[in-house]
Amino acid sequence: ILFILCQADIILNFRTTYVSKSGQVIFEARSICIHYVTTWFIIDLIAALPFDLLYAFNVTVVSLVHLLKTVRLLRLLRLLQKLDRYSQHSTIVLTLLMSMFALLAHWMACIWYVIGKREMEQNNPLTWDIGWLHELGKRIESPYYENNTLGGPSIRSAYIAALYFTLSSLTSVGFGNVSANTDAEKIFSICTMLIGALMHALVFGNVTAIIQRMYSRWSLYHTRTKDLKDFIRVHHLPQQLKQRMLEYFQTTWSVNNGIDSNELLKDFPDELRSDITMHLNKEILQLSLFECASRGCLRSLSLHIKTSFCAPGEYLLRQGDALQAIYFVCSGSMEVLKDSTVLAILGKGDLIGANLSIRDQVIKTNADVKALTYCDLQCIILKGLFEVLDLYPEYAHKFVEDIQHDLTYNLREGHESD
Repeated sequence: ILFILCQADIILNFRTTYVSKSGQVIFEARSICIHYVTTWFIIDLIAALPFDLLYAFNVTVVSLVHLLKTVRLLRLLRLLQKLDRYSQHSTIVLTLLMSMFALLAHWMACIWYVIGKREMEQNNPLTWDIGWLHELGKRIESPYYENNTLGGPSIRSAYIAALYFTLSSLTSVGFGNVSANTDAEKIFSICTMLIGALMHALVFGNVTAIIQRMYSRWSLYHTRTKDLKDFIRVHHLPQQLKQRMLEYFQTTWSVNNGIDSNELLKDFPDELRSDITMHLNKEILQLSLFECASRGCLRSLSLHIKTSFCAPGEYLLRQGDALQAIYFVCSGSMEVLKDSTVLAILGKGDLIGANLSIRDQVIKTNADVKALTYCDLQCIILKGLFEVLDLYPEYAHKFVEDIQHDLTYNLREGHESD
């Protein structure tokens, strides 16, 4: 089965596109073949050889065949390249690191067993009875006899003991109940400890970093909370204002998880940023008010739309304030107040603002707007809106005519609502 899979993999690689050094995806069959032949083809070909058939044809080349089988391990390098794109996923990286550590321990356990076996086979009168396999056989009451050719611990017991020794050495624990006695075993143990020190720093250092990244948001939340409480304490803010600040911070954090979308998107090119913001603000851009706008106009306009949040009891606007934006209610409910009288109740899908003129400089609001529940809002900044309308004059006149009909409540001072 492995032979068939390796052969199929070679065939597929001759038909699989690749990314060139310039970042282009290459589709041309000839270029794909040349690239594969000059990179991974030789390794894949050796790894795909039917080793069982080679054993059957010539027994004298067993050592060479075993050596060729190790070439398959080089295919792990390609696996690491493929997994690199998933390196931001902490769980995958953590699993990969622990798998590498376990694989290294397995290889070294096999080498440790081979060393012990060779010591027994050499039958050296100075070392045959002090090797780790001989000691293991005596402890589990399965000693060697007949010139060390018979008896001894089973393969299972020997492998478990070898794996136990290598893991305890690699992790710098080393209980000593399986120890190195001969020169060859001591040299291997020294190498194991050196590799263990490197792997300990590499694997467990990365594990620590991964765990820290997993809890980075939690840590940032508590840091921001502490900074906020320190600010309140230093400036002696009253209890009511303190409570409002803390509630607002906790609620907004639960909504966006501490991610500032404006800060996150600022490094992206305008073309990509426009597409992203159009998707994020699609609710407000789907209003009938923007049906006649061109795609270019909507893309420019989307860059001037911000997301806002209002907690229960908070005022979005106060009477007499300068209107800075047109607001669209995505969720929640609000009330419009004037002299403590409720003039309107606003809900999801309502538009709050004022009828506009291209010559407008300052628009004063004629009422208060207060949140009754938690409200998510999208707001079009007027300064940015006027800049976009200047770029698209054919749409500007249509917008000025339509907005006074599409507003749920007109906040322009001097305007009397029905």
